[in-house]
Amino acid sequence: MMMEQARQHLKKYFGYDQFRSGQDAIIEQVLNGRNTAGVMPTGGGKSICYQIPALLLPGVTLVISPLISLMKDQVDALEQNGIDATFLNSSISG
Repeated sequence: MMMEQARQHLKKYFGYDQFRSGQDAIIEQVLNGRNTAGVMPTGGGKSICYQIPALLLPGVTLVISPLISLMKDQVDALEQNGIDATFLNSSISG
């Protein structure tokens, strides 16, 4: 049931009809409450693996990244898709 909702969110918010190879297995593990490590190449779609569960699960999702430009790009893209998101990093003044 949750994976069907995940696919609906994938289409609604990101415009894709299906997950890339490996994404569905990672997302299913996360949605089932299992500790999960996903190793994918650059551009392999790792972000979807935490963004989709964040939309479906209660509470706040915290993502830690050392890349300020990636944080900004992802938050901008999420906001353009109607998803509330923000980032905290050294580019923000006190």
